[in-house]
Amino acid sequence: MLTDIQINELKKLCKENRKNVIEMVYSAQSGHIGGSLSSCEIMTVLFHKCMKHSPKGKLSENYQDRDRFVLSKGHVSPVYYSVLAQLGFIPKKELSSFRKLGTRLQGHPSLWCPGVEVATGSLGQGLSIACGIAISLKIDNNPANVFVLLGDGELQEGNVWEAFMQAPHRKLNNLIAIIDRNRLQIDGETEKVKPLDNLADKIKAFNWNVLEIDGHDILSIYSAIEQAKHSDLPTAIIANTIKGKGVSFMENNAGWHGKAPAKDDYEKAMLELI
Repeated sequence: MLTDIQINELKKLCKENRKNVIEMVYSAQSGHIGGSLSSCEIMTVLFHKCMKHSPKGKLSENYQDRDRFVLSKGHVSPVYYSVLAQLGFIPKKELSSFRKLGTRLQGHPSLWCPGVEVATGSLGQGLSIACGIAISLKIDNNPANVFVLLGDGELQEGNVWEAFMQAPHRKLNNLIAIIDRNRLQIDGETEKVKPLDNLADKIKAFNWNVLEIDGHDILSIYSAIEQAKHSDLPTAIIANTIKGKGVSFMENNAGWHGKAPAKDDYEKAMLELI
């Protein structure tokens, strides 16, 4: 269980991550703000409190036993890079190079960036990749877990559901999928583009352990992930979130899916995050 001090520290880290996301996308004049902000608490709690990782790479004692992470919704790389910088995988000053020519911080994660396990970006593929990693860990009797963060819009793709079918068949209780359920995608509301509800019942029907939480509540996120680690089944955590969370005029606005802020919007956003 997290203490009040730990929760407050995580809240501060979330605020820093939100500021970094806005700074990076504004500086590059390119990138995806909305989904980065909605997944901020998820990424912060997961990496800072729930995952075993190795910032020193192969020099780390626990390198082979490190937990693996797949960012299936690869376009929210800004929050990913911000968290990696907080943990020492990359220098914080490098965040200013986001989407610049020659940078390691590409618009979608690439293996050039320390801490990135899988190059992603083509939506709908991350869960299948995570299944493959989880299978290989089982074969090696490796105790590591595999975490994958999916957007809800990409659940409209068929190969996601093939992976949902494969994981329990292969008894992948080392696989934990977290769904950023912000109900918006580039074309608008998920339920108007292609309805997903009742999402929990659909995933349960594939024989997954399913938990549903407030994706902005730090303690709920932590408790769900720790509970998932002890399941006999693969676990899907449906994290109900708000796209653009933390910046009032970006919240629940599909227009901020992949738009860079102009100077006025940048300044307004940063004032709200003080």
